[in-house]
Amino acid sequence: METFIQQLINGLTLGSIYALVALGYTMVYGILGLINFAHGEVVMIGALVALAVYKALAATLLPPPLILLIGFAVAALVCTALGWTIERIAYRPLRNAPRLAPLITAIGVSIVLQQLAMLFWGRSYHSVPALLPAESHDILGARISDVQIIIMLAAALSMTGLIVLVQRSKLGRAMRATAEKPEVAALMGVDANKIIALTFIIGSALAALAGVLVSANYGIAHYQMGFLLGLKAFTAAVLGGIGNIGGAVLGGILLGIIEAMGAGYIGDLTGGVLGSHYQDIFCFMVLIAVLVFRPSGLMGEKVSERA
Repeated sequence: METFIQQLINGLTLGSIYALVALGYTMVYGILGLINFAHGEVVMIGALVALAVYKALAATLLPPPLILLIGFAVAALVCTALGWTIERIAYRPLRNAPRLAPLITAIGVSIVLQQLAMLFWGRSYHSVPALLPAESHDILGARISDVQIIIMLAAALSMTGLIVLVQRSKLGRAMRATAEKPEVAALMGVDANKIIALTFIIGSALAALAGVLVSANYGIAHYQMGFLLGLKAFTAAVLGGIGNIGGAVLGGILLGIIEAMGAGYIGDLTGGVLGSHYQDIFCFMVLIAVLVFRPSGLMGEKVSERA
């Protein structure tokens, strides 16, 4: 029972991060019908920029939580500027091109960002200082750390705020109108270019938060850390129903729990043949199953299909 609860806690923590990243994928897809495969690298840039801020402020007398907040603020600014630049330079000129062109461009942008990060920060893994409380608490025999609690709370507040923004605000109505029929939305006075740029900016800010949280959780940052995380978050978006914000949240949480449970029990289920380090196979098993049996995802797709 303790193992089940522990893996459930681990899965909720991991799923919160997946959901944050998946929101970036699903927002862009909902507006443009584009899979932004460079989104994982935006997460990586956020983590490494925040780490640079931590090191710059290490000699100051500022309290560690404040250093963390400053690091996130700087990372968010850099990532939002990066997201706007990617949309403006790489995707906007291809908006009316065949779908394969922006997909290839997105993969190219991902590779370029990885190589630039490698040139700037190097190939080595970087240790992230512990800026959050290190205490842990007992829950029915399992342990949950303050870091895990903060990750889940930060992710929950961010996701709730985004859902309220999209469903209740004027900007959210403009985003939904642009996703449904951009030509009609333009006739009603909606600036599609501005809305699309803001979508990239919001998604990039969430990516910066995810980068700060995942580096705080694992204590390391690396120029390739966004690649696999991006693929898993994309799987979460597909699982929940890509283009559906609520689906991205559900898919991220479910995928995190599935992966954590698989890591906890795969050894017992396979008689020790496979260990917990094979946990990544569960993500891609889920992706294959969804594409085969329910391509629209658990919550379907609420945006219209564009030719």
